[in-house]
Amino acid sequence: MTYVDDFPGEARVVRTAFAVAFASIGLGGALGVLQALFRTGYSRSLFSAVDYYSVLTAHGVLMALVFTTFFIVGLFAWGVTRSLDTGFRDLRFTWGWLALMTLGTLLAFVSILGGIVGFIPTHAAVLYTFYAPLEASPTFYLGLALLVVGSWGAGVDYVLTLRDWRADNPDERIPLQTFMAVSTMLLWFVCTLGVAVEVVVFLLPWSLGLIPRVDPLLTRTLFWYFGHAVVYFWLLPAYFVWYTIFPKLSGGRLFSDPLARVVFVLFLVLSTPVGVHHQYGDPGLSQGLKFVQMTSTYFILLPSLLTAFTVVASMEHGARQRGGEGRFGWLRALPWENPSFSGIALAGLAFAASGFGGMVNAGLNVNALVHNTMWVPGHFHLTVGTAVALTFMAITYWLLPQLTGKRLRLRTLAAVQPYLWFVGMVFMSNAMHRIGLAGVPRRTSEPQYEQVIFNTPIASIGELHLQTVGGAFLLFASLLCFLAVVGSTWLGERGAKPLAVNGHIPSALSGPEHSPRVLDDFRVWVALTVLLLLIAYGPPLAAMVQNGLFAPGSAPIPA
Repeated sequence: MTYVDDFPGEARVVRTAFAVAFASIGLGGALGVLQALFRTGYSRSLFSAVDYYSVLTAHGVLMALVFTTFFIVGLFAWGVTRSLDTGFRDLRFTWGWLALMTLGTLLAFVSILGGIVGFIPTHAAVLYTFYAPLEASPTFYLGLALLVVGSWGAGVDYVLTLRDWRADNPDERIPLQTFMAVSTMLLWFVCTLGVAVEVVVFLLPWSLGLIPRVDPLLTRTLFWYFGHAVVYFWLLPAYFVWYTIFPKLSGGRLFSDPLARVVFVLFLVLSTPVGVHHQYGDPGLSQGLKFVQMTSTYFILLPSLLTAFTVVASMEHGARQRGGEGRFGWLRALPWENPSFSGIALAGLAFAASGFGGMVNAGLNVNALVHNTMWVPGHFHLTVGTAVALTFMAITYWLLPQLTGKRLRLRTLAAVQPYLWFVGMVFMSNAMHRIGLAGVPRRTSEPQYEQVIFNTPIASIGELHLQTVGGAFLLFASLLCFLAVVGSTWLGERGAKPLAVNGHIPSALSGPEHSPRVLDDFRVWVALTVLLLLIAYGPPLAAMVQNGLFAPGSAPIPA
């Protein structure tokens, strides 16, 4: 039996969420190639320098917000219902939040499209980091609000399903996949409060003309309250895959269930109170606050290092179960020809590299050298563009037969695709990092900087631009391979032969019984999270609004 046989209604929900995610990454990927061609000077006739910002906004929103969010809610819907062995309470509610997310996506995208084509009376060229003083059409902000509210509905669905299950199983430990999904959505509830207030209280009324102006520092702070934690909203579903499915793909079992729970609790508690490290260049925040949040940021290294240890230990256990021997010889015993395994392994390797860049970004001193340069997009493409996106694509190869009841097609193409993505990202991200170190700025449409000369003869700006474009084309070719495999499998006929994918996930070597039950009490960890947030954000936000919510020097104009 497959998942689609056991949960046909939920499988349709997951497939629909994945369909929107794949349409978003396809369109966003095509826009990414156009960006690379325009920005490096290889083709400046594609659109105007002004339209570049709308294209950049569309690329960022589709890839970083729409693709990730829809895939995550679909993945967690599968994980919660599978691990609890029960369907959702009311599929009408489930379809409701999914429809709300889709409507919000359409409104936001139409607003962005209006900045490119003249016959749509909307605009949104604010990038995906939407805060003042850049202003978009009200439909853009309304669309984002609906997308977030719809995703809240997904979290409510998971929590209600868990509550019903616990009522029937009061003495059982929460299954690990459900524990991870609910932990991640609780983080999402907490961190999106900042962006919800920013959009609903400030940006939407401002774009409608209901208030004359807003405080840029306040909206930036509310956005980055959300903007760093959202990285972990993207990453934790990848961890969900690395911890619960990747060990099986390696041929073994998860090393430690308790350690996995500790990691997710740490991310829930520590992820949101550190957003100020994105605002080191903002003069309205004290150096003391920035230093404290820099120190707090480095604590997040702990769960990442624990993850590296646990995942690699699980992978080595699987390799040795397959006959691998020696200190490093066991690596040869792993199933590198399996696209699900290779994609996740390469995603983890990219994430390890991006972690070093993250330490640079978090440093109060060193950050000043790279903050407004192409270094940051290079780092971002390694984390979200590879660690997250490649994991999502790789696990799709394993999930799709379970969701459709059909065998995976074009397996040779699928086997090549993760390696193509990895090589393309190595070229493009390396070029972005090095161009950033040369001082080339980000978020600009015409940063040619051909006059920059490196002190070493390794590469010139022109050569790094060639790497950027070459990497972008390799990434797009990999994306086309992925979409071809998914499309051919999805549209193919369901065969009579049994599926090659076994959806059973073996238990961990060290199970949940070896951890304290307090880890499963989300009330404790949410309370601790709120306490840390009050300490981290209470004083600076209070100082910003002491002269009025719409400072500096303004208040709502009376009707």
